[in-house]
Amino acid sequence: MLNLMSSLFRRLSQKLAACGALGVTFLLLGCQTALVTTANSTGAPDEIIQPILILASPVSDVVMESSPVGPGDALAKLRRGFKLEYADNHRTEAEKKWFVRHPDYMTRVLTRAQRYLPYIVAELERRDMPLELALLPIVESAYDPFAYSHGRAAGLWQMIPGTAKRFGIKQNWWYDGRRDVIDSTRAALDYLEYLYKFNNGDWLNAIASYNSGEGNVRRAIRRNNSANKPIDFWSLKLPKETSMYVPKLLALVEIVADPAKYNLTLPVVVDVPQFKVANIGGQLDLALAAELAGVDVDTVYQYNPGYNRWSTDPSGPHNLVMPIDVADEFIAALNEVSQSERVRWQRHKVKTGEAISQIAEKYNTTVSRIRSANNLKDNTIRAGHHLTIPVATKPLSYYSKSADARLAKTQNRTRSGNKLEHIVKSGESFWTIGQRYKVTTRQLSAWNGMAPRDILSVGKKLVVWTHESMAPRTSPTQALGNMTRKLHYTVRNGDSLYLIARKFRVGINQIAQWNKIDKNQLLQPGQKLTMYVDVTAQSS
Repeated sequence: MLNLMSSLFRRLSQKLAACGALGVTFLLLGCQTALVTTANSTGAPDEIIQPILILASPVSDVVMESSPVGPGDALAKLRRGFKLEYADNHRTEAEKKWFVRHPDYMTRVLTRAQRYLPYIVAELERRDMPLELALLPIVESAYDPFAYSHGRAAGLWQMIPGTAKRFGIKQNWWYDGRRDVIDSTRAALDYLEYLYKFNNGDWLNAIASYNSGEGNVRRAIRRNNSANKPIDFWSLKLPKETSMYVPKLLALVEIVADPAKYNLTLPVVVDVPQFKVANIGGQLDLALAAELAGVDVDTVYQYNPGYNRWSTDPSGPHNLVMPIDVADEFIAALNEVSQSERVRWQRHKVKTGEAISQIAEKYNTTVSRIRSANNLKDNTIRAGHHLTIPVATKPLSYYSKSADARLAKTQNRTRSGNKLEHIVKSGESFWTIGQRYKVTTRQLSAWNGMAPRDILSVGKKLVVWTHESMAPRTSPTQALGNMTRKLHYTVRNGDSLYLIARKFRVGINQIAQWNKIDKNQLLQPGQKLTMYVDVTAQSS
């Protein structure tokens, strides 16, 4: 950290010398903003691939406005770029009253927006789109890239999986581009441009379509056309959420346009790029990235919320967003690390009965990653052979904003009622489980970091908070239901806990608990296992 600070001050001195006395104000304010943001942030070849730095915004490191003091004000730039035309409406007035009554919300959201807003504004300017759209992430996610809604929408722009795929966003176990500020902003603005054309140049109807889908708005327009009614947004019959969605955005526009009119003081959002994007050329452990940049791993995740796990996606994108004030130091340090050292490699000896999926789960990686690292054509592995597996350099608990860590935090949050653990069985859904425990599907999904329409996999652990008095259960048969039967299974050659669990549609942890064995223990042919099996699930 001392080396990092020395480097920062060296770069600062060089820039001050170049800018003169006036530059002192600009640079110090820019550095102060960056440091406050950081403090508050919650088989490979040996060839070194030279990273490439790409400015995340077309403006320079320090933006000089016409005003002679300080860097540019992003909110002032927004006001100058407002171009939406609309009529006053009582729905907008109602939304404005809510924001005026909650000034702390505006302060909190705009402070959080500092990291992303300058980039989004620059992208809107580049496309000549209304700058009001930079306020849309407030309506969608409160500028929280980790936001996830009951409708399966994620990220700053709250895109659902289908729309994200339609506009080229990658989503897999390693990476969800809906949360990445670069990917999601590109896709969201592409979608909004498409909706603007689809709605014949009507921005309010385009914004409504972003929330409700172009089909719903198009049908509402057709209904009004058939009835010889106007087809402007205010005249359309739309779902309640959409009917308030556009007014909420317009309320924000009016408040940002003239906060003094509403007796509000908004925080300063400095119009200075907050990050740079580095091409890292391959998979990189995020803990190592944090160490090289001299920041904590929370900061790396805040700038790279698209990464779900302990590293970047092995198959790309091979980009990492870094705070602008440490990006150069990060690149210099990364150049000293060979490709083979950018993740830790572990040698694993395949045991009898082990499946490649079990090994992937054990090391918190994917089957495809193990296959590519070991040049395997399929999932066939042989006992006694060795596999080279990329693994995290730190304990998984260290990666505080990975998908697993975020889920654990959600599930461990204290709520009212009794906390129970439910293992999903074949045929179960959020609705059937909710009925059993007398909770709603929305509650159940939210407690487990999911959406009500997400698919539940057999054996998945769900946390349930219920006020229902659950009767004491004296045996696994009673605990699992009336259609559960106890049986004894004899382990065969090639069997593993994973294969047996899948065969009988139960969880690996359940088998281990029933038989008081370690779930990582190697099974022996002839070994007897006690099983409690739902007979209704075996024929489906």
